Amino acid sequence: MQFYYVMDPMCAWCYGFEPELESFLLSIRTPENKPRVTWIMGGLAADTDIPMDEELKETIASYWHQIENKTSATFNHEYWTVNTPYRATYNACRAVIAAERLSIESSQKMVKAIQSAYYQQARNPSLDDTLIACADSIGLNVAEFEREFRSTETEQQFREHLGLVRHLQVGGFPALFFIDGQNRLYPLTHGYCQASHLAQRFNWIQSHVIVQDKN
Repeated sequence: MQFYYVMDPMCAWCYGFEPELESFLLSIRTPENKPRVTWIMGGLAADTDIPMDEELKETIASYWHQIENKTSATFNHEYWTVNTPYRATYNACRAVIAAERLSIESSQKMVKAIQSAYYQQARNPSLDDTLIACADSIGLNVAEFEREFRSTETEQQFREHLGLVRHLQVGGFPALFFIDGQNRLYPLTHGYCQASHLAQRFNWIQSHVIVQDKN
């Protein structure tokens, strides 16, 4: 079973969605068939060195409260008083890609490290130092990570991710797609939802689309 998971490490709804995604993947896992997830970096906000204005900070801070009310996620709201926030997520995306290039199946570990730094420890993931510390926390060699993080190969791969996001016509995160044996993609969600919704959609595809193809 193969899936594309389109997300951004600095997307708060993706942070709230993580437990639902993990619950769904665990529910469909069998000894013979382990779900394989390709993490696609969505690029929520382009590079900038201009600090957020007060209106944008208040808007995003309000989203955190909404997400806490709807999901099991919790946030350290001190982030907004102890940092200079930037509306810039591309480097966090590059960091996940660099981690995966250095160590296979590190995407999720790096995303979780970034989310923990951002949402729990009130550290700024738009800053290189934070991302480097996240890489160190998951056991990556810091010098190797810094080289990979800034490499043209990582940048090229990130651009490929952005191209795939456009091809999939993803307008918001998180987005999850199931890929069948003929490389056809089926959307399971565009936006936050619970694991039960993912399971219902997945089971419908399995029974109505794939079964019909075999008949």
